[in-house]
Amino acid sequence: MKIYIVVSTFLFLAACSSAEEKSWYRGNTHAHSLWSDGNDFPEMIVGWYKDRGYDFVALTDHNILAVGEKWMSLESIKERQRMEGPGAFEKYQEKYDESWIEIRDSKGKQEVRLKRIEEYRKLFEKPGEFLVLQAEEISSSSQDKPVHMNAVNLPGKSIIPFIKDDTSVEDIMRAHLKAAKEIENETNQAILVHLNHPNFRWAITAEELANVVEEQFFEIYNGHPNINHLGDATRPGDEHIWDIANTIRLAKLDAEPLFGIATDDSHTYHGGDVSPGRGWIMVQADRLEGSALINAMRAGNCYSSTGVYLDLIDYDPGNRTLSTTIDAEAGVTYMAQLIGTKEEYQSPSEIGEILDEQTGTKLSFNIPQDVLYARVTISSNKPHPNPSFENQVEQAWLQPVGWR
Repeated sequence: MKIYIVVSTFLFLAACSSAEEKSWYRGNTHAHSLWSDGNDFPEMIVGWYKDRGYDFVALTDHNILAVGEKWMSLESIKERQRMEGPGAFEKYQEKYDESWIEIRDSKGKQEVRLKRIEEYRKLFEKPGEFLVLQAEEISSSSQDKPVHMNAVNLPGKSIIPFIKDDTSVEDIMRAHLKAAKEIENETNQAILVHLNHPNFRWAITAEELANVVEEQFFEIYNGHPNINHLGDATRPGDEHIWDIANTIRLAKLDAEPLFGIATDDSHTYHGGDVSPGRGWIMVQADRLEGSALINAMRAGNCYSSTGVYLDLIDYDPGNRTLSTTIDAEAGVTYMAQLIGTKEEYQSPSEIGEILDEQTGTKLSFNIPQDVLYARVTISSNKPHPNPSFENQVEQAWLQPVGWR
């Protein structure tokens, strides 16, 4: 498990505070199991993440929490397999014995009971070492446009209900954010709500995302190969959506910018191309606990990655300098771009301009006085080991600074 200790002041919100020693925690906030449209058992998925050095994970099945009783036929599980050879149930039997696995006959078919989160949590959670967050992918639609939002660290046993009607994209987002906020106020438990894959079926525009100023997070990277991460000839990719939305918020709406989260959105664990391990969030917090992680993310104390790790991020608001040190791999080179929009931009082509470029592992950028915000994207020359799009390399995205 990679844990990094920051020894300098980490100030993404350009607000002064005392330096504290905190740890970096690696997590994924978007994954699916047999509880909805995934093809593996929840405890097998959680085990996969823990075995590979993640510190926290959230299974975000569609419009359901793993809290009730759910049985699934072995035949249905087999039908979801995407490769030859042993499938999910056979591997499940290799990992767990009959004292854990519950099977019954129902109408001539064998069924297995899916374990509830309260059951499988006990197999993995250990204070300070690994955390399982209860979560839901609220899967709504507006006139057949998918509006999917993850609610992470949900308390209790109730979902946030989905909406499927002619309600606008913006109103659906606001309704889900309001519901999550009400639950948070009632329980005093922080809930992370992030918009998922805006380009999936070209459902959500940068302008709509900008206008819902209550939303603080969206997926800058989603590992599903069919969500149009790069955009197309006429529609922006996820990174440029980020720049457009943040430019609108800061220039026209007097609102705070969006922060970006990288996720897997994994569905297939036995063959198939919607697999885990593609993108994650790194959070700098004082402890591995749900509310502590989310509050750290709200403060901007996080970055997103598909393979590039950072040892240090330091923003000095007085000098307007953003410095970072890469935990470099031997033989790998790194190129970083400072990207932002100037206050006096005149045309759409001036949104999200490259303000500076640097190579190396120790980077320091001066944030110009005349920009609405600035952010850094770091790209390596190392191909992603499990790419979701052609020619993908390992990257990292820092949160925007210089906007206060």
